Amino acid sequence: MKFELSGSGVALITPFHGDGQVDLPTLGYMVDFMVDGGMDFIVALGTTAETPALSKQDREAALDTIRQQLNGRLPLVLGMGGNDTHELLDHIRSFDLSGVAALLSVTPYYNRPSQEGLYRHYAQVAEATDLPVILYNVPARTGCNLSAETTLRLAHNIPNIVGTKEASGDFAQIAQILRERPDGYKVYSGDDLLSLPFLSLGAEGVISVIANAYPRTFSDMVRTALSGNFHKARKLHEQLLPAIQGIFLEGSPAGVKSILAQRDMIKPYLRLPLVEISEKLKQTLWALDSNWVGPK
Repeated sequence: MKFELSGSGVALITPFHGDGQVDLPTLGYMVDFMVDGGMDFIVALGTTAETPALSKQDREAALDTIRQQLNGRLPLVLGMGGNDTHELLDHIRSFDLSGVAALLSVTPYYNRPSQEGLYRHYAQVAEATDLPVILYNVPARTGCNLSAETTLRLAHNIPNIVGTKEASGDFAQIAQILRERPDGYKVYSGDDLLSLPFLSLGAEGVISVIANAYPRTFSDMVRTALSGNFHKARKLHEQLLPAIQGIFLEGSPAGVKSILAQRDMIKPYLRLPLVEISEKLKQTLWALDSNWVGPK
């Protein structure tokens, strides 16, 4: 399956009201902020959206809002993962997927399946939809690693598995995928801190958390790197690094939400078990944001 999606994607946050309900108007505002900030695509209902804490009704309402506000201006990738394969297949079949360019499916968490179990899981996910499927490997969150061998087996054997979001931090694994992948298979960095090294190895793009706060700087960095100007891209990446390091110190997306709340773009609320960051970290992040040079 031919699949063309590259550049900078944002793993979009979910804003909440004080009573815990999804703040749909602010979610729509965040979509516009990403479009105006030069992002190349939007990822809805990924990990950064606190999706495990959202009901099916919340997810459907959020997806409808994002899709309507986006109105075709950028490709829309939908997070669709879980650790119960059969329940996940039911969700894929029951959701209105109109306007969705691809599914991003995280490895099953907690169960710690074998590589054969991961292969069969993704084979069934791919069979349940005509949409392109992007694998998402993030062992620090899920407790299991999708090996290079299994990734490549899926990439070569199943036509609508078209790419990987890699957040293992294992450069040997990433390099093997890049070296042995079939023609047209996309690799995206899932780690903001490593986005520039990923791009230098030949990855097609990044799916980012920090881009929620700094879409213009982040998208400029990715676009510049993809054009081959790594000297300029490095300068932008270095500017982003302190904020990237800071937003993950006390859990994501609490850090990036705090920056946005300080700007009065959203309210600072999260859903338990996530909580607001400490006052000390708030002051650090707010100082970085206040002293930011250039477009955000």
